[in-house]
Amino acid sequence: MRVLIILFWLLVAIASAPLLALSGVALYLTPALPDVDTLRDVKLQTPLRIYSADHKLIAEYGEMRRLPISFEQVPQGFIDAILAAEDDNFLNHHGVDPMSLLRATSELLTTGQIQTGGSTITMQVAKNYFLTSDRVFSRKLNEILLALQIERNLSKREIFELYVNKIYLGNRAYGIEAAAHVYYGKPISELPLAQLAMIAGLPKAPSAYNPVANPERAKIRRDWILQRMLYLGSIDQAAHDEAVAAPITARNHGANPELEAPYVAEMARLEMIERFGTEAYTDGYYVYTSVDSRLQTLANQALRGGLITYDQRHGYRGPEARHPDASAQQLPELLKPYRSVGGLRPAIVSEVDSDSAKIMLGNGDSGTIAWEAMRWARPYLSANSMGPNPRQPADILQPGDVIRVQRLEEDGQYKLAQVPKAQSALVVLSPQDGSIQALTGGFSFLQSNYNRVTQARRQPGSSFKPFLYSAALDHGYTPASLTNDAPLVFNDGSQNDEWRPSNSSGDFLGPIRLREAFYRSRNLVSIRLMQDIGVDEALTYMERFGFSREELPRNLSASLGTPELTPLQIATGYAVIASGGHAVKPWLIERIENSEQKVIDFARPAVTPQALADQQRRIDAYVGLTPGQTPPEAELAPEVIDPRTAYQMTSMLKDVITRGTGSRARTMQRSDIGGKTGTTNEQKDGWFAGFNSDYVATVWVGFDQPSTLGRREYGSTTALPIWVQFMSDALKDKPEHSQPQPDGLVTTRVDPMTGRSARPGTPGAFLEVFKEEDVPPPTSELEAGGYSSDGGITPLELF
Repeated sequence: MRVLIILFWLLVAIASAPLLALSGVALYLTPALPDVDTLRDVKLQTPLRIYSADHKLIAEYGEMRRLPISFEQVPQGFIDAILAAEDDNFLNHHGVDPMSLLRATSELLTTGQIQTGGSTITMQVAKNYFLTSDRVFSRKLNEILLALQIERNLSKREIFELYVNKIYLGNRAYGIEAAAHVYYGKPISELPLAQLAMIAGLPKAPSAYNPVANPERAKIRRDWILQRMLYLGSIDQAAHDEAVAAPITARNHGANPELEAPYVAEMARLEMIERFGTEAYTDGYYVYTSVDSRLQTLANQALRGGLITYDQRHGYRGPEARHPDASAQQLPELLKPYRSVGGLRPAIVSEVDSDSAKIMLGNGDSGTIAWEAMRWARPYLSANSMGPNPRQPADILQPGDVIRVQRLEEDGQYKLAQVPKAQSALVVLSPQDGSIQALTGGFSFLQSNYNRVTQARRQPGSSFKPFLYSAALDHGYTPASLTNDAPLVFNDGSQNDEWRPSNSSGDFLGPIRLREAFYRSRNLVSIRLMQDIGVDEALTYMERFGFSREELPRNLSASLGTPELTPLQIATGYAVIASGGHAVKPWLIERIENSEQKVIDFARPAVTPQALADQQRRIDAYVGLTPGQTPPEAELAPEVIDPRTAYQMTSMLKDVITRGTGSRARTMQRSDIGGKTGTTNEQKDGWFAGFNSDYVATVWVGFDQPSTLGRREYGSTTALPIWVQFMSDALKDKPEHSQPQPDGLVTTRVDPMTGRSARPGTPGAFLEVFKEEDVPPPTSELEAGGYSSDGGITPLELF
């Protein structure tokens, strides 16, 4: 009996030893384990996403692609598939499945290698959120202990939701929703059973079972999961057979931007980094910009089309590379280093016929360029000259030439093209609140990420003159005031430093009304105006349009547009005129939402009186999302110039289009648009800035390294066509919208010879709009002794 008792306790000791050992290990490890309650507030690393105002995805930034979803959003088919693949006993165990652990242990003992870890979904949650992936026993013990704690603190639904949002599934996709978008371009709720099973097969080995990189192995894994689902009763035979027969359709869908606006995205990204640091990339912010997707698309098309037209006007610079001895099999390989730029696709010439050329594209497709689609290609010699007209395709192309082609929308054929050397910028603002409606900073962000809208400082030429003329209208001049378009000479006593400014046409018109001098863009009148107002006084006035005094040269040349300014600054200045005299400031980010898509900040721009009510409603709505805050009042943009001056200036800018250098815009057949061309010395920069009461748009064209655009190229031939194309489409089907005439203006008939009030019967008399205090008297009254306004003589003649 004594021996039996000893044997009994010996057996108890042997049986208890592992339990005691495990208990000891648990007691030792437990204090160092993290608090599983933190899983309730876990913050998953999610990328920064930038959208247009109408919710079109522009860009996504961050190393991890993740789109967290709730348990309720997970389709039942995927739940069944992942349980079949990873843990079919998930709903029954308490965090650890002893049979799975025994199976893993048996595999280790028989093979000497770890085949499977025996991990449940709960244990994988513990590992993914708290532990490393090192295959060591201490980690496995910690994993088991954490799994038991997780099961005590969280529901099965919560555990499953944590799992499907955290797991890595290849191609930068973290979580099942991101994987669905990466591999199939759809949310997981829209995927059929076969694709759900494919994604369910990825957690085991995302690289080995990647359906893009390893479609055959991925299919084997998918079909095994489908067989397991059939065995477990999750699906019937018909559903199994249909899913097994489904082809592998997965491909890398990237970030799937819905709107091409890379310069906008970069501006928003930089602002987010400035505000939130590197956490902007990981905290899942949703950034909604003020950009309108329709206008942005139109801006891209107008800018690229205008640059291509300008570029082809100056001839063909030849192929990007030549491979005359390449075989047909080598052609696709030769195109691999080349990427599409601004919609211009790389191609290689495979054959040249008498009336066409055959090409091959990078994807192996072939096409044809007809003679009519290449006959523009006279050889480029310089900005001012081209070679002879080609007579046949062989004069332009040879087999092996690497070229660019443009797909023609009408018939799907191709046109010979080339990436323009010149660059351009286009920015569109709302004059009511300053919001950026569209922005493109160059021909292609891939070609250059230099944002010419905000970074390129160039002389605006005559497009700067509205700011000087506004100063003149606020210093006693009227649109009918007579000025003298006559030669001027400035020197400091040295003949070498003599300055003889001239008009672009080289002629002089003599006495001319201010309105006509403006729409004819007479440089000598501008100089005289600044001279009469005073350089310092004129520059001080120009600061009202948002310019810094340091940016404006303190000399008479500023009257001709010599300050170096960005297109965005010019657009901002024009917005003062378009808004009726209010200084609205440009802004881009409309609102920022956190990872739960709750608004955490939004734009509060100062707006015009016309937009004040809408802005207040917007503020009330957003602040209402944050309980406890009192909605702030909408801010009115300051009035920086007399509304009457803005109205007169708008009227004169409209004349630029109806009678002056902007006459190409008459094709729009609208009476609510005004604007001004600008061309700098040696035709290095071409500008057009214009507006109606809906949009202010500014276009610049030039070379990044200043060089002539060509002796016959001006703002009216380079920038204006882009502006017209954009505004024609932007305003299509929109009613005309001009600023209302403010109080204090009077319309009077004017004598065209004197610029003064016309007497009855005066031939050629026309109507002009004046401020009440500036209405000129008839000639007879002036001859009797002149007149004054506010105690000072109103300047009517400047000679």
